[in-house]
Amino acid sequence: MIISKENKHFMFTGGGSAGHVSVNTALIPYFQQKGWKTSYIGSKEGIEKEIILERFSNVPYFSISSGKLRRYFSWKNVKDPFLVAKGILEAYRILQKNKPAAVFSKGGFVTVPVAIAAKLRGVPLIIHESDLTPGLANKIAAPFASSIFTTFPETAKLLPGDKTTHCGAIVRKELFNGNPDKGYRLCQFEKHKDVLLVMGGSLGAKRINDAVRSALPSLLPSFNIIHLCGKGNIDRTFTQKGYVQFEFVNKELPDLLAITSLVVSRAGSNSIFEFLALKKPMLLIPLSRKASRGDQIENAQSFVRQGFAQMMEEEDLTVDKFISCMKSIQVHKEKIIEKMGGLNVPSVEDMYEQIIRSAQK
Repeated sequence: MIISKENKHFMFTGGGSAGHVSVNTALIPYFQQKGWKTSYIGSKEGIEKEIILERFSNVPYFSISSGKLRRYFSWKNVKDPFLVAKGILEAYRILQKNKPAAVFSKGGFVTVPVAIAAKLRGVPLIIHESDLTPGLANKIAAPFASSIFTTFPETAKLLPGDKTTHCGAIVRKELFNGNPDKGYRLCQFEKHKDVLLVMGGSLGAKRINDAVRSALPSLLPSFNIIHLCGKGNIDRTFTQKGYVQFEFVNKELPDLLAITSLVVSRAGSNSIFEFLALKKPMLLIPLSRKASRGDQIENAQSFVRQGFAQMMEEEDLTVDKFISCMKSIQVHKEKIIEKMGGLNVPSVEDMYEQIIRSAQK
């Protein structure tokens, strides 16, 4: 396909979690700078709608129906195929009306109807898989894709070899431009201690939140602590100096990362590669296999093998172990940062060129 000057419209899709949106939010501004019209297909009530509408006033957002790809028994599984079928029809009509040159998909269950509709409409579909092992949505969508990009080199072996390329992580450019003075003012921290950033995902993580708060007496002598605890999870009874809570941050995140020394996080691929690019030593507490397909555990294990992080499974999380891990990472942080120094992070500009070449195949 040859992209004409008359059809410089790129459509993005991805949803269900913030991780399935962050790469799109990194790419959209650069596509716009290069003269592209951009639009987005997402679910009607997913987090992707909130993020895209908040960040981009000039990106049309199209909602479609979508089922949820569950790996467990639920009566909702009976009606979900009908929602997917409805979503395919809705996505087909959106593609037919807007005639994008190509679709870039980040995964999540909302992308399955879009992938099928793109194939039916003859629109090139480019998939990006962040995790070490492909998610179910991307596995289903892979046969309909013209190109597939992966973050981990190991992942390329698990997807169709004739159209799969390892490209590395795509890191939001603005994360490198944080202002430390703004970060310190926002948190009202003094500057003589390491700053620990704790984030348990967009909805928070009760077990991590509880462990952090219980560990405050032991950690605050050595750390200032920024706690992103999730919507509705701020506990006003904790008001110690050097400890600040936020439900969620968006525009402030680069400024907070600019003052961060160490990170406690889940192990979603997009987030941990961002921390790696910024050279932030990590304690990773992945979602358990009870709550996921185990992809975050595999991501975390890869980072541990490379010396970028320590890992603790959620079932093993205790206050004493948490404190011990944080003190260990603090002691060894310079060695960890040195190992991170060899990482080659592709620029958004490089990724843009690869996507355009793929769309023109």
